Amino acid sequence: MELRTSKRMDRLVPSGIRKVNEKALAMERNGEKVLHFELGRPDFDTPEYIKKACILALEDGDVFYTSNLGNMELRQAVAEKLVKENNVNYCADEILVTVGLSEAVFDTLCSVLDEGDEILVPDPVWMNYLNVPKLLGAVPVTYSLREENNYQIDLEELRSKVTEKTKALVIVTPNNPTGGVLNRKTLEGIARLAVGENLLVIADEIYERLIYDGEKHISIASLPGMKERTFTLNGFSKAYSMTGWRIGYVAAPKEYIAVLNKIHQHNTTCAPSFVQRAAVTALREENNEVDEMVREYEERRNCAVKAINAVPGLSCLSPKGAFYIFINIKSLGYSSAWMAEYLLNEAKVALVPGDVFGPGGEGYLRMSFAAGMETIREGCARIAGAVKKLQDGNV
Repeated sequence: MELRTSKRMDRLVPSGIRKVNEKALAMERNGEKVLHFELGRPDFDTPEYIKKACILALEDGDVFYTSNLGNMELRQAVAEKLVKENNVNYCADEILVTVGLSEAVFDTLCSVLDEGDEILVPDPVWMNYLNVPKLLGAVPVTYSLREENNYQIDLEELRSKVTEKTKALVIVTPNNPTGGVLNRKTLEGIARLAVGENLLVIADEIYERLIYDGEKHISIASLPGMKERTFTLNGFSKAYSMTGWRIGYVAAPKEYIAVLNKIHQHNTTCAPSFVQRAAVTALREENNEVDEMVREYEERRNCAVKAINAVPGLSCLSPKGAFYIFINIKSLGYSSAWMAEYLLNEAKVALVPGDVFGPGGEGYLRMSFAAGMETIREGCARIAGAVKKLQDGNV
């Protein structure tokens, strides 16, 4: 029988990150020792107090549907967190609980984009922000994040991309894959543009707790005139090492939340009840668990950045947030895809080619430092050896 899928699926490309991961796993099945730096997955276990809360919820029989919008206690806890930590005066009616950040992205973009609408998206960026608009028949228009600008947004370039069809813009801070953190001056410029051009803003803040060097995360919804036009997307996967739990949220004016809930009702119904209970505990009973993880990440980052910058032909900035290093390989003269494949085959090190994240990522490799210190040291040594072999012409 012929394959009879929808034509819209032709607009999507498979995850380049998962492509690397699948090959690395196949190599391991054949007995090769591969070091994994490709996935954006914390290597820490979920904090024990959160796991115990989930177990207790199951034992209490909290195994049924919640409100489509999410457990009221969790929505209140999220709103309280946003007031206290992000300086945005949200209430429970302005929160929708989702099955991870991925669903939050999908629901939000489905709710605001019509066919032919344009949406401004960073380049490079996590590819969901390019693929979902394409699936919807909207047009992602990219703006550049450049290493020489410390991955801040060029506001003049951003303004030049706005047309009569532009409906929204996406910001991701801290950024995946660059690790850049948008500063207040940049965010204030974006806010002026959004207000002046009447644009909606989708603000991905999933890495907000993973900040280094005394940097501060600023939620754009906290700036004047921005809460009413901003969708703040976040979740528990990165900060609390809860990637497999699949719990996230959208914060937005309640009129928008009501619209998002329509698609959420149809594609999900609700996030798992016992996971929602555990998320309440994560927010309200956290001690210093996240801070301890961040301190460890910062040590790993320092080790990896020093090691990579010591390799002739490679360079990188020290990221201010998230857990990624964006390695500049341009002087080697090879494409990102070729170099990632070479390092996987030669050094048994799994990295993501930068072009997976858009044309602006060409000439870079993404390395996650969400791995143990010994793995990072060994991985960087393997990379150094493979690069030297390449430069010596011994390949």
